[in-house]
Amino acid sequence: MSLIENIIRPDVRALSAYHVPDSAGFVKLDAMENPYALPEHLRAQLGQRLADVAMNRYPVPSYTELKKKICDKLGVPAGFDVVLGNGSDELISIISVACAKPGAKVLAPMPGFVMYAMSAKFAGLQFVGVPLKPDFSLDRDAMLAAIAQHKPAVTYLAYPNNPTGNLFDANAMVEIIRAVGDTGIVVVDEAYQPFAQESFMPRLSEFGNVVVMRTVSKLGLAGIRLGYMAAHAALLAEFDKVRPPYNVNVLTQAAAEFVLEHVDVLDAQAESLRAERASLANALKALPGVEVFPSAANFLLIRIADGKNNADSVFSALLDRKVLIKNVGKMHPLLENCLRVTVSTPEENQIFLDALKASFAS
Repeated sequence: MSLIENIIRPDVRALSAYHVPDSAGFVKLDAMENPYALPEHLRAQLGQRLADVAMNRYPVPSYTELKKKICDKLGVPAGFDVVLGNGSDELISIISVACAKPGAKVLAPMPGFVMYAMSAKFAGLQFVGVPLKPDFSLDRDAMLAAIAQHKPAVTYLAYPNNPTGNLFDANAMVEIIRAVGDTGIVVVDEAYQPFAQESFMPRLSEFGNVVVMRTVSKLGLAGIRLGYMAAHAALLAEFDKVRPPYNVNVLTQAAAEFVLEHVDVLDAQAESLRAERASLANALKALPGVEVFPSAANFLLIRIADGKNNADSVFSALLDRKVLIKNVGKMHPLLENCLRVTVSTPEENQIFLDALKASFAS
């Protein structure tokens, strides 16, 4: 046996690494990023704030000031605290490690965020995927049956869902939360909350088994990698035990604290993107052979349905025109011939529309 075969787990060897395509020279509409930078005067102030950071020192691991600003500015209910992570990905990993008792299972609707399953596998948990309905709505009955059968330690409900963009029915989610009861936790992933304006965060006090997880990435700070999750104190205390002590670096901490002092700027950007989402959806609906699905996120899922073209051919033609979106058609059978495009500025949205029309014509 080779060195790799001797030391690396077989299930890890069988996986593919998370692939991020090179976007240099492209109009980049594949990663749900906020296209707007901070105003120039705020960038100058931020630069000074970062220049004053003591990079020769470790972060203070309690992150007291940053957590206070997140709670005050981002709608965490009074009496609740947060645990911070290096993006949502680390929070998912923390949850997986903390809940990885022998035989434990993770459950989530499919298609959904790929890191739920990957993180479960890394931690030695079994992942159970429950298909959504053909219209991408939550299959409540199938979820309840899976909960009764598998008794998952962790159930993920993305609100809104990625890559479909829709909000699940809140009443169905409550039924699932109650069905899980005290045998597991339900993680409500609100990565796209700034664009949905719907949230379970205000309802945390109702449910002792709910964790609300968010990120500042989609709000406009993807580059600093910061996620946070809120739950009842007893749950957070257990998750905090497996959190690396210096997991949020001092530059991320300083940048986040500064920007949260000006969160109104990010809120205004999110409002603009919600308006652009409606405009882009209407323009796409006017194109023959394009099916547009409802979205409460900062992206749109579309299906190529004209009989002559398919997701692969259109995606390739868009690449030739230097427009990068996400081809999700192979991720799950329900996503056949589907593409996902980030909502961007009016200028970039128009470039995408023109390229899409040309792709159909070619």
